[in-house]
Amino acid sequence: MSLKVAVIMGGNSDEKNVSLKTGQAVQAACNMLGYDTRPVILRDDYRSFFNDLKDVDIVFNALHGGEGENGEIQSWFEANKIKYTGSNSSSSHLCMDKSKSKELVKGLGLKTPKWENIKNIDSQIKLKPPYVIKPNDQGSTVGITIVNKMSEVRNALVHAFSFGNEIMVEEFINGREITVSIIGEQVYPIVEIEPKKKLYDYECKYKHGMSYYTCPAEIPVSLTNDIKNSTMDIFKRLGCRVYGRADFLLVKDEYFFLEMNTLPGLTDTSLLPKAAAENGLDFPNLIKKIIQFSI
Repeated sequence: MSLKVAVIMGGNSDEKNVSLKTGQAVQAACNMLGYDTRPVILRDDYRSFFNDLKDVDIVFNALHGGEGENGEIQSWFEANKIKYTGSNSSSSHLCMDKSKSKELVKGLGLKTPKWENIKNIDSQIKLKPPYVIKPNDQGSTVGITIVNKMSEVRNALVHAFSFGNEIMVEEFINGREITVSIIGEQVYPIVEIEPKKKLYDYECKYKHGMSYYTCPAEIPVSLTNDIKNSTMDIFKRLGCRVYGRADFLLVKDEYFFLEMNTLPGLTDTSLLPKAAAENGLDFPNLIKKIIQFSI
């Protein structure tokens, strides 16, 4: 009998379109692997899909952002004894909270840009520009602005608060953008991202030709190994499982942790599949690995 896999995608977050692309790519891979694959496109309350999910061997969680990534749907899966891919509810909740995850990573003795959180648009910001203003619990650079002068603050806050109730103001570090993927117990080659715009924003992430990628990144071997070891330490400290992707900024030989993604994109422009391919792991077998580790 073939494995029964439900691929859930869509949802109600601001990243639903990316989720649909991830879900379609995962569904195609599962079909190639010979699994009994069932696409489940979430539009309303995920609880209404219980009958579609209760008898599958595993649910492949292809959601991004919101209730699909912040631990809410994971809690529901756990309460209903539904097996699913990726990190558990507590880890998902923690990693979606950028501030809390940065605090824990700082506790490991690792660097992260200075930051403060505000919950009111009229709050006084202690940091001096330039800094980045972004929602504390969004992904895919949703609601993000680089602020260079005080006259830009108000508009940046209005934009960020339209996507969340708590805003992070984070020191702007002009460094190389790198990302490190983990699958199982293995850290994969580092990817360097060179966006065509100053900010690696939503368009640069998902539109072909808007970013240039180098994998493996051209970083000295000893520093590469140090970054990889730190990424595994972060992955474990945040309680992640199966797979994830950590984002950093690199300035000379110093690297600064930004965030851990527990449901990184799996589209044709996504970073984790690029890292996997560099290690000889093609997309269908990447999906197979994620499912096997989750089971």
